[in-house]
Amino acid sequence: MRRSACIPSVLAGLALALGGTFFAAPAAHADIAACENYVQDQGTEVTDAVRMACYVGLVGDQSGCVSDLVRSGVAGVVATEACRQAP
Repeated sequence: MRRSACIPSVLAGLALALGGTFFAAPAAHADIAACENYVQDQGTEVTDAVRMACYVGLVGDQSGCVSDLVRSGVAGVVATEACRQAP
């Protein structure tokens, strides 16, 4: 393939890859926010530990999310529901 034909192909592939990242990122952030908001609505302060626990739930480790939230002072029932909202 000639270099002049290769450059537009590479740029088009890069644009598609970055476009997919742009659309996927806001959804992930909203899920963490839903988890944090649920914890806050139930009367617990959102600390860095709570944020990290919600992230753990986002990546799919529900039991780790719940146990991290409980260690942060969140009630077990609240932690379970907050972690359900993370993914």
